Amino acid sequence: MAGAPVKFLSVLGFSLICLKMVTPKIPTIDQAYSKISNSITVEWATVPGATSYLLTAKDGNTVIETMVANSPGTVTGLKAATLYQITVRSISPAGRSQASPPKQAKTVLAAPILQVSSPSSDSILVQWEAVYMAIGFSVSIMQANGLGRIWKENTTNTSLTFTSLDSGTLYTIKAYAWNANGTPGDDSTCNQRTSPGTPENIQVSFDSGALKASVSWAPTEGAFNYTVMALSDSSRLSCSTAFSSCTIYSLQCGTKYLISVSASNDAGSSRSTSAVTLKTVACAPGRVAIQEDPPGHLSVAWSNVDLGDYYVAFVKSDDGLEVHCNTSLTQCNFLSECGFTYFISVFAYNKAGQSPLGDVFNYTTAPCCPSDINPVLVSSDRVEIVWSPVRGAELYETKAVDGFNVVECNDTAPACTLSALECDTKYNITVYSFSEVRGSNTSCTSQFITTAPCSPEIKNISKDDFSMINVRWRSTNDEATYTVTAQGEKGRHQCSSTGESCTLGGLACGSVFSVTAVAETPAGRSLPSYSVPLETAPCCSASLTVTQVTQSVINVSWTVGTGALTYVTVLQSHTGQSKCHTHQNHCLLGCITCGINYSVAVKAVSATGLTADCAYQSYSSSACCPLGVKLYRLGPNGIRIHWQASRGSANYSTDLYGSKGIFTCAPSAGLSFCDVTEIPCGDVYTVMVSPVAETGLKLTFCPKKIYSVTCSGSTLGMGKSFLSWIN
Repeated sequence: MAGAPVKFLSVLGFSLICLKMVTPKIPTIDQAYSKISNSITVEWATVPGATSYLLTAKDGNTVIETMVANSPGTVTGLKAATLYQITVRSISPAGRSQASPPKQAKTVLAAPILQVSSPSSDSILVQWEAVYMAIGFSVSIMQANGLGRIWKENTTNTSLTFTSLDSGTLYTIKAYAWNANGTPGDDSTCNQRTSPGTPENIQVSFDSGALKASVSWAPTEGAFNYTVMALSDSSRLSCSTAFSSCTIYSLQCGTKYLISVSASNDAGSSRSTSAVTLKTVACAPGRVAIQEDPPGHLSVAWSNVDLGDYYVAFVKSDDGLEVHCNTSLTQCNFLSECGFTYFISVFAYNKAGQSPLGDVFNYTTAPCCPSDINPVLVSSDRVEIVWSPVRGAELYETKAVDGFNVVECNDTAPACTLSALECDTKYNITVYSFSEVRGSNTSCTSQFITTAPCSPEIKNISKDDFSMINVRWRSTNDEATYTVTAQGEKGRHQCSSTGESCTLGGLACGSVFSVTAVAETPAGRSLPSYSVPLETAPCCSASLTVTQVTQSVINVSWTVGTGALTYVTVLQSHTGQSKCHTHQNHCLLGCITCGINYSVAVKAVSATGLTADCAYQSYSSSACCPLGVKLYRLGPNGIRIHWQASRGSANYSTDLYGSKGIFTCAPSAGLSFCDVTEIPCGDVYTVMVSPVAETGLKLTFCPKKIYSVTCSGSTLGMGKSFLSWIN
């Protein structure tokens, strides 16, 4: 039972609480007004317990609500010049109240939308569109910095012009509309600067070299930028700057310009200044004509140019020397020299200065002529000449003329070799200088040069009985001296003649010579003739030796002679002849008869078959070897050697060769035996009996015999042979 009362009390408490949380009171609007065209401000008495308020603005079906914390409150987002029903509701935790009694309020007029400009440096034009429900407008203007007076104008129009303003000055413009009740609407504020005044104190400076003009002026109040105009009949040039000077480039020569300056800022441009006249330098003269007539005189002419007061022509040679002439005419004359390139320029002058550099013309005079032509080589068919280089010559043309024949050579070097000329001929030789620009200088002088004589032709070479060499030739030269030369390894031999032959002597034997002939005149020497070989007979041997080899063979030897390739040896007697042909320096001759007198001849033969009979010598062959050689015993220790003498008389010598010694004996004159005493027995002996030559030389080619000499132990009788013949 105790729980029931508690439950009752809780319900009762709840009822009491609900009775306390009642909705707030309805606010009462004191006033509603509009100061801005898109809002209305509402004022009301504060409602106790209210934590916020809900403002409502109604226009037909359009409702706009705004929550505010307290009074006053403003409803925004409204339309200008529109009547609204305004109500307020108070809001508390218990809820919101009923809407307050409505109050009408009308938003003020919208601000005019301004368009401002500065049509001149002392005026500002203000324009705007019509504002809804407006019957008039108020517009005021003052300097933006607050200085000076304020101008205010009322108007029913939609534009207004303020005049007598300061140029280049920033102004603040304020405007608003009012309705039929005179209630002003929103205002509109903007800034506008008047355009700058016209620049003053214009100064123009002209640079004739760069064809540019520097323009300066006094700064203008409120100017942001300046524009300089240069106007001529054919061009329009300008430059812009934020400073008080500007340079106009690319001016044209020979032109009159009108130069003006205008200032500008964000409002517009000032009027241009009064134009200043500028005359530029004259243009460079054209149609320059250069002539050299006569040579050494240079004439320069040109056309007249606008704005040109006088002219100066400059002529500079390529060696750096420059001359000029000053004239009011259109022609100048100068002296010139050969071989120079002249650089020519013409300028026009006026008060502005010198004209720009026009075309630089060059004129090259004819090259100079060589004056020191020197022949350094003159031969039969060519002439080599040299000369000093001359000024202006790029090429030299050399011509040699002989009647109707012309020989030419062209070269960049100061030298020329004229070839294919005729020998012993006079030529008229001229060297012309040439340049690509001016061509040949045809005024160069010539000189005569005669070529060297023609080469003689050797017709034949002969030898007379006195070993002299006769040389004959053929030539077509006039008044030439001829020299014949025989050149060999062992010397050189010459002879000279003005005719067609000469004689050479004293040539060495066994030599080969090259024979040439040369002609010589005051013009020079000819080329040698074709050489003709000349071979002299080979030299004879200096000595001859004959040696008996065997009884029927002799050896003939000799020293080698220069130029001999082979030798022929002949052995001659009344019994016949023996001959030998060899390339060696000795020869064996057989079939010799012993004991006979011979004549020996040697003939030297060259490679080409030339011969020299060199030596004749008598020779007696050796005596014949003895026959029938026998040995006989003479006592206990003696031997007799006996033989039969051969044809003719001869001396003999006998030799016994054994192991125990050599034993020799010689017979007395006219005998055919000799004795050897004291010869040991019991030995084998080789016995040779030889004839002895008149010179005392013992011949060794006779046959040998071998005998054995035994010891018998008893004494044998005289003539008793105890010898045995072995061989």
